[in-house]
Amino acid sequence: MEFKYNAVDQAGKPQSGTISSASEGGAVDLLQKKGLTITSITNTQNPGGVQAVLQGKMSFFGGVSSRDIVVLSRQISTLFEAQVSALRVFRLLSSQAEKPALRAILTEVSDDLQGGSSISKALAKHPSAFSPFYINMVRSGEESGKLDQTFLFLADYIDRSYELSSKARNALVYPGFIMATFVTVMTLMLTVVIPKIGDILSSDGQTLPVYTQIILDMSHFLVDYGVFVLIALIVGGFFLVRYAQTPVGAIAMSRIKISLPYVGDLYKKLYLSRFADNMHVMLTSGITAVRSLEITSSVIENKIYERILLEALEGVKAGTPMSAMLAHYPNEMPPIVVQMIQIGEETGEMGGILERLAKFYNREVNAAVDTLVSLIEPALIVALALGVGFLLASVLLPIYNSTASM
Repeated sequence: MEFKYNAVDQAGKPQSGTISSASEGGAVDLLQKKGLTITSITNTQNPGGVQAVLQGKMSFFGGVSSRDIVVLSRQISTLFEAQVSALRVFRLLSSQAEKPALRAILTEVSDDLQGGSSISKALAKHPSAFSPFYINMVRSGEESGKLDQTFLFLADYIDRSYELSSKARNALVYPGFIMATFVTVMTLMLTVVIPKIGDILSSDGQTLPVYTQIILDMSHFLVDYGVFVLIALIVGGFFLVRYAQTPVGAIAMSRIKISLPYVGDLYKKLYLSRFADNMHVMLTSGITAVRSLEITSSVIENKIYERILLEALEGVKAGTPMSAMLAHYPNEMPPIVVQMIQIGEETGEMGGILERLAKFYNREVNAAVDTLVSLIEPALIVALALGVGFLLASVLLPIYNSTASM
């Protein structure tokens, strides 16, 4: 693939051009080996594909996406490795940032650094771009004096996490499109086509089959009350979203996510992968188990797992092993996870054990997504064909019978 890039060299001079690589990460590595600090990189063959649209929750609105933070972290790591001062690093990156939101954040961070603030404190003022996990990792890097390695570690972690979450999310895009198409086609048929055919059948005076009468009644209902149904759906959706934002609603939605057939297993594997990866990265960076559990609970994005980790946190504070606390939740924390963590506690190799768990569940999520897509796509296409076919047969067969009887 061809990638177009903008960068600055070690002398601070702007550079731009194109480079061939199998992936965006490979292109970034090649450019960094040339001593360039990338400010932006774009796939020229797919500049506006689905992945670009789904880069981050705020990217559509001009905010800072996960991909922006990955590239930024790699840039910071390269500049720190080149012994560039922290203030100059953020001044340089703020002047080269293309997104206004990212430029504004980096400018404020530079001003805070000039005022004597630490990097972690300066970044902590921008929670929309930098998570608590990110801030604590930077703080650990400051304390150990290994900021270049820390930012490179963060870039790799965010890249892994984003890729995993995106694959799970993107798996639902095509099925969602098929469902939307099915609902649209059926609605148009029932409100536009069927009423006209119904008039023809009514004028004929023949006795209609039960299934045809049901279709006609559905058509009349949508024509007469369709607007009210639409309003009810919009209002219901609004209140459902508001309910999901309440503490009770958030717990209920989190429970539903992990309880759905098959999809629930996919979500569980995704959260377990996120848990293991977060804990591995922080423990190997010197962050305590108590603080690691606290941060992981805040970024796991599921209230059920958040509550489990917070209860495990209280147990660890009281001297209870983490594995013993997690063993109380066999449905959410499978025995293999508990046993692996117990081995890590006994051997003192918790970081390595969690890394293996993260890789295992990463592969499990990828396999589950591939299987889910391979099952859902043909099933939805068949359902769409059967639905439209039944609709047409219900109204065309009486017309055919009427014509045949003449």
